[in-house]
Amino acid sequence: MLAFILFAFVASITPGPTNLIVLSTSARRGWRACVPIILGACAGAALVVWLAGTGAGSALLVLPGVRPVMSALGLAWILWLAWQIFTAPVTPRAAQQDNARELGLLGAALLQWVNPKTWLMALAVVGVFTAQGQPLNALCLAFFLVSLPCMSAWALLGVGTSRWLDSPAQMRWLNRGLALLLAISSVAALLRA
Repeated sequence: MLAFILFAFVASITPGPTNLIVLSTSARRGWRACVPIILGACAGAALVVWLAGTGAGSALLVLPGVRPVMSALGLAWILWLAWQIFTAPVTPRAAQQDNARELGLLGAALLQWVNPKTWLMALAVVGVFTAQGQPLNALCLAFFLVSLPCMSAWALLGVGTSRWLDSPAQMRWLNRGLALLLAISSVAALLRA
């Protein structure tokens, strides 16, 4: 189980679409706005691992035409999210409305369904760790629990970054840089998949 925990840590802490969205959201809106995103993303990723382990994920990827459609829809959604970050308002956090629309719990969970990094990680978990006799439900729970502090670290990084950005122009550059990284990382992941 220690090897799996290390794997889950690396899979959760390394940059990917969800981590960049958490970073951007926390820089713009603070820690509280990220809590539903973090919970949704961690639960969504654990569910993808469970589905891959039950064979449902593998069956979907084997059906002709499903994988390219999933990839195209996923890339379109992630690029739309990147555009939302790119064009996000650059007002200081204190001046923003508390009810501003963010990705949210369900959106973050659904993002994992179209995130190539999540599917590659889930298939690796099933291929390596369930083959070693680890129970699938325990792996899903462990992944959820390990990914929570990893995603939270990205949120704290965003909050810390926002303290250094004292002008709308600096915040705009951060948003645009993160949006471009999100778009580039998603296209690169799709090309590798």
